[in-house]
Amino acid sequence: MSKHRNLKSLDDINASVSTEYKSPIRRFLAFAGPAYLISVGYMDPGNWATDIAGGSSFGYSLLWVLLMSNLMAILLQSHSARLGIVTGLDLAQANRIFFPSVPNFFLYLLAEIAIIATDLAEVIGMAIGIHLLFPSISLLNGILITVIDSFLLLFLMNRGVRKLEAFILALVGVIGFCFLLEMFIVKPHPSQIIKGFVPSLVNEDALYIAIGIIGATVMPHNLYLHSSLVQTRKIQRTRSGILSALKYNLIDSVLALNLAFLVNASIMILAASVFFKNNIYNVSEIQEAHRLLQNVLGNRLAPILFAVALIAAGQSSTITGTLAGQIIMEGYLNIRLNPLVRRIVTRLLAILPAALTVIFVGEDKISNLLIFSQVVLSLQLGFAVIPLIYFVSNKQLMGNYVIPSWQKIVSWIMVSIILVLNLKMVLNEVAQYYSQTTHPFLFSIIVIPLIVLCLLLLMYILIVPTFFQKHKDISSIHGNFPNIHLTHKSLHFQRIAVSVDFSASDNKALNYALHLSNENSEIILIHILNNIGSIIYQNQMESAEFIEDKKYIERYCELLQQKNRQCSYVIGFGNPKSEIPRIVKEKQADVLIMAAHGHQTLKDFLLGTTIDEVRHKLDVPLLIV
Repeated sequence: MSKHRNLKSLDDINASVSTEYKSPIRRFLAFAGPAYLISVGYMDPGNWATDIAGGSSFGYSLLWVLLMSNLMAILLQSHSARLGIVTGLDLAQANRIFFPSVPNFFLYLLAEIAIIATDLAEVIGMAIGIHLLFPSISLLNGILITVIDSFLLLFLMNRGVRKLEAFILALVGVIGFCFLLEMFIVKPHPSQIIKGFVPSLVNEDALYIAIGIIGATVMPHNLYLHSSLVQTRKIQRTRSGILSALKYNLIDSVLALNLAFLVNASIMILAASVFFKNNIYNVSEIQEAHRLLQNVLGNRLAPILFAVALIAAGQSSTITGTLAGQIIMEGYLNIRLNPLVRRIVTRLLAILPAALTVIFVGEDKISNLLIFSQVVLSLQLGFAVIPLIYFVSNKQLMGNYVIPSWQKIVSWIMVSIILVLNLKMVLNEVAQYYSQTTHPFLFSIIVIPLIVLCLLLLMYILIVPTFFQKHKDISSIHGNFPNIHLTHKSLHFQRIAVSVDFSASDNKALNYALHLSNENSEIILIHILNNIGSIIYQNQMESAEFIEDKKYIERYCELLQQKNRQCSYVIGFGNPKSEIPRIVKEKQADVLIMAAHGHQTLKDFLLGTTIDEVRHKLDVPLLIV
C-alpha cells in the first residue's frame, strides 16, 4: 500500500489513449469506450430482477419508467464525464478536496458499501447464470468461481484500457445478440410496446416496482467510474480541445446508455410477452423466469440465451464494479493498494454473504439477497448524485464549462424525484424486514440509527455546500504551492549502490552508475542469491552458484575500475525485497540503481515485483532504469 500526494485517477492508464486524429470518425472512435464500460452497470443482474417483475406483473405499461430512468442516467453520466474532463478529478477526488475530513470519511465508507453491494449483485447474478447453464455446478460453486474475475481484470488492465473496453464491448454485444434472438422467438406486439412508452398513472403495487426500476437503474459507482475513465483520453487542455472532448463523450454516453436501455426494455418485453400474456404474474426471481421460459414457450433455445446473457451481464458488471472500487479508495483516501489485493478483497467481501446465505439459509433465499443489495444501492445514491450536481454547477471549479441553468434546474428536480422514490423504497423494505425479524430490538438499535445517521449526512451535503459555502479552497487542487529551492549542486553521488543479476539489464544499470559518479565515488554492487541451496550453504560459501556469481561480480568490478571508479561488492542471501534495502542501509549508500525487467501481470504474480517492494523500504533515492 502506498500514499501519494497528487495521485492521478487510474494513474496507470491516465491519458494513455491518443485522440489526435483529423478524421471526425476516427476521433470519435478514439473517444468511444468509457460509456460502454458504464453501460454494463445499467444492465447488471440487479436490473434484471426489477425488469422481470415489472413485465410479468404489469405487462408493457412500465416501459415509460425505463425510458425516464434512461434519460436521467444520460444526464447524470454527462455530468460525471464533464467533471472528469474539465477538472482532471474523479468524483471521489473532488469530494476529498471539497468536504472536511469527517464527512469525507463517512462518504467513503458509504461508497465502499455501495461497491460491495454492487459486486454482491454481480456475484449472485453470474453464479445463477452459471448454475442455470450448467445445472451440475451448484449455486455455491458458481459463487466461488466468480473469484476468477479479479485475475481477469488485472490481466486486462495490464494490457491497456482499449483492450479492457474491447472485452466489455464484446460482452455487451453478447447480451444484445441474445435478447435480439429472444425477441424473434417471443414475437411481441409492436403496438402494445409503443403504448407502453406513454406515461400513465400507476397503482401502489406498480409504484413500488417503478421505484425499484429507477433505484436499480442509476448506479452510484457508475458516477465515480465515468469521471475517471474519461481521463484515459489524452486531450489538449485548450478551450477547443475540452469542448471537443465534452461533445464526443456526450455522443458516446447517449449511444451506450441507449443500448443499455434497449437491453432492459427487452427483458421487460420478454417478461410481458411470455408471463403477463399467459396470466403468470409476480415473477420476481431470475431462476423462476428461466424455468418458465421453456415451459411456456416450449423452446429450449430461449432459456439458454437467457442464461448466457446473464453470465455476460454479471461478468462485465463485476469488472467495472471492482474498477470503481479502486477509484473510490484512491480518490477518497489518496491511498493506492496493490490492484490485485484490492480486487480480491472486494470480491471476497461480496462472495462471503452470498456463500453464507446459500449454506445456512438455502438457495431459494438468494434472490432476497439480490433485492437487498439494490436497497443498499438506493440508500447510497444521493451521496453520489448531490455532490456531483453541486460540482458541475460550481463556477469556481468548472469555470466556463459550468452546466447551463436549464440543466441545473432539471438535475435538481431529477435528484429530488430519485431521493423521494428511493427513500420510499428503503422505508418500505425496512418496515417489511422489521415486521419479519425475530429480533426487533437488535434491529431497532442497529439498523434504525444507521439510517438516521445516513439521513443526517445527506442533509449535510445537501445544505452546507448550497447555503454556507464553508469548504476547502477548491481552486487549489493540490493545496498550497510547496517551497522549492533549486540548487546547482552536482548530481555525482559518493556511494552508489547497484543491484545486479547478471542479465542484459545490468548494462544499463552500470552505465547509469558511471554517469552519476566521479573518480572519488564508490560503486557498490549488490547481488542476492535466493535459491534454497545458496541459502543453506551461505555460511560455507560452497555452492556452485555462489562461486560462479562471485566471479561475475568481480569481473564487473574490474570493468568499473578500468573507468577509474572505486568498486566493492556484497553478495547476500534470502529475499531480495528485504536484503537489498538492508545492504543499502548498512553500506550507507546515497542512491540505489535497479534495472526493470519488463515482466508483468502473471509473471508479476508468480515472480513478484521486487522494485515495488524495495522502494517502500528505502530512505534514499531509487533510480529505475
